[in-house]
Amino acid sequence: MKIHGQPYRTIWLAPDGWRVGVIDQTRLPFRFETVTLSSAEAAAEAIRSMVVRGAPLIGATAAYGVALAMRMEASDATLDAALVLLGATRPTAVNLHWALARMRERLAPLPSQERMAAAYAEAAALCDEDVALCRAIGEHGLGVIRSIQAEKAEGATLNILTHCNAGWLATVDWGTALAPIYLAHDGGIPVHVWVDETRPRNQGAALTAYELGAHGVPHTVITDNAGGHLMQRGQVDMVIVGTDRTTASGDVANKIGTYLKALAAHDTGVPFYVALPSPTIDWTLSDGVRGIPIEERSAREVTHLSGLGDDGEVRSFQVVAPGSPAANPAFDVTPARLVTGLITERGVCEASAQGLARLFPARAGRPAA
Repeated sequence: MKIHGQPYRTIWLAPDGWRVGVIDQTRLPFRFETVTLSSAEAAAEAIRSMVVRGAPLIGATAAYGVALAMRMEASDATLDAALVLLGATRPTAVNLHWALARMRERLAPLPSQERMAAAYAEAAALCDEDVALCRAIGEHGLGVIRSIQAEKAEGATLNILTHCNAGWLATVDWGTALAPIYLAHDGGIPVHVWVDETRPRNQGAALTAYELGAHGVPHTVITDNAGGHLMQRGQVDMVIVGTDRTTASGDVANKIGTYLKALAAHDTGVPFYVALPSPTIDWTLSDGVRGIPIEERSAREVTHLSGLGDDGEVRSFQVVAPGSPAANPAFDVTPARLVTGLITERGVCEASAQGLARLFPARAGRPAA
């Protein structure tokens, strides 16, 4: 995607060929700044502090974190320590553990002198594959958008609601939920995106609105609680969200508040789609509500907000009554029964074990339908 006319991925090798550059997403939308990571510890902190976020990008950053560790020392002990360090950064996104398992599988059998080069090559391949997966999700999701657009009057705008950020900034490029929207916009389909602000960290208002605006996609930021109202009034044609973990039965974990959007969509008959690359599927789980670990983040994210002052400076300020405690579960789980369909790189399927098995027979252990 492009920022000020310059194409960017969200993660790249620095000019020295070994350090890793990322966009500092904690500075957006008011500052576009990059950070250079030079150690596994720096990569872990970037994930933990949400300098990088979004399940696919977390996995890519972790993979490069392993490569940075191997550059320092390529022993078994260093590899194991890096895997443990990076694996402890965020509990909900399954891509993190998928990427680390992939790095372990690639590097553990190799002699130490071959590990550094192999680690960088594997991390780069993982990033390239993520771009291809997201582009394919975009193509399949575009088919869904076209089918819904066909039911509207010719030339009418298609209104799509999304929650949190599942765009280019959450992946290496293109995004998941936003990839079909970008392709629809670029293909001349008149789309408009309702962007949930997504409290408490405001990823929708800060990140989704930022990248949609940079790409020229019409959009409007709304409060989290406005989605159901708009659906009741017929102002939402479809919902597309991303997910940090999807169970083998089709339950999806996404940013807190997604479940409420799914309930409103179900009640009003609005199609509710979830876009995901296959590394986001946790084939070991069938019950998302009981089985997916939900990250509890700092209460400060609820009690304080950051914003741009009239003087042009970004400041943090308290919005909660002094002394009041705050809880901050970062994700919730939407049961498969509320999901119209899953948009993957292999196509669109129903949110069920049977639907996923049809697209991924080898992983699900079922014959193709």
